Amino acid sequence: MKRVSIDIKKNQNVDIYKILAAAITPRPIAFVSTKNKMGISNLSPYSFFNAFSVDPPIVVFSPTGKPKGKDQKDTLSNIIETKECVIGIVNTKIVQQISLTSCEYPSGINEFEKAGLTEVKSDLINASLIGESNINMECRLVKVIPLGKKSSSGNLVVCEVLKFHVNEKIMNHNFEIDPKKLDAVSRHGGNFYGKTTEDSIFEIPKPKAKIGMGFDKLPEKIRTSSVLSGNELAILASYEDIPKKDPDFVCNLTSLQTHEEAKKLINMSQVDLAWQYLIHD
Repeated sequence: MKRVSIDIKKNQNVDIYKILAAAITPRPIAFVSTKNKMGISNLSPYSFFNAFSVDPPIVVFSPTGKPKGKDQKDTLSNIIETKECVIGIVNTKIVQQISLTSCEYPSGINEFEKAGLTEVKSDLINASLIGESNINMECRLVKVIPLGKKSSSGNLVVCEVLKFHVNEKIMNHNFEIDPKKLDAVSRHGGNFYGKTTEDSIFEIPKPKAKIGMGFDKLPEKIRTSSVLSGNELAILASYEDIPKKDPDFVCNLTSLQTHEEAKKLINMSQVDLAWQYLIHD
């Protein structure tokens, strides 16, 4: 692999934001609802966003950059003033509306109205829930951590989730969220977005044992296979030990055919049977 190396301090002409935004993807989007002290709502999306703790439940987003003529974005000003916000999760049905809210409207303009979205009264705080979001989180500000004094410097807005509001249609009886029904939208670099579809998500079973044996414990003939990929070898290496040979199993294939059959079986989630082919090779 031929690489291009970029030294941050030496390459002053490189747009670091574009590299970060294009490289760290897909990013979830925090659709942040706040109010100023006069009660006027503000709504804006932030894709520098994630969860960082369960107990207490902590989420963090980062407003980056300064709008023209302002010291900071309205979202940041409001949350510093009121110490609260609502964070909604974006879905495909409102993705064009969230893009509209990213326009630099003057302070005091209600983006709910500009984007045709519905304000819903929260239970614990003053900031409004987003009626069209499948998930809303009522949050209390823990702290704001400035990351620099430049116009491109971020501000980590650390929030504790006080209450979740989840569309019951996307949950099962165990309070588990179905990612296909969540229909979440993610952010990529440039003008690109991503969407969660049945074809774009997949499950990876957890290692079959408490501790997988690892690549180094795989038999050399398997580990150096010219047929099996790194992903397929990792599935085999997730077993605690090499399975025992089934005395009734018969394999009359060549070594190459055996590995090809094992590869097919692994990708059909029939890993135990794939192992039998491989250890009888």
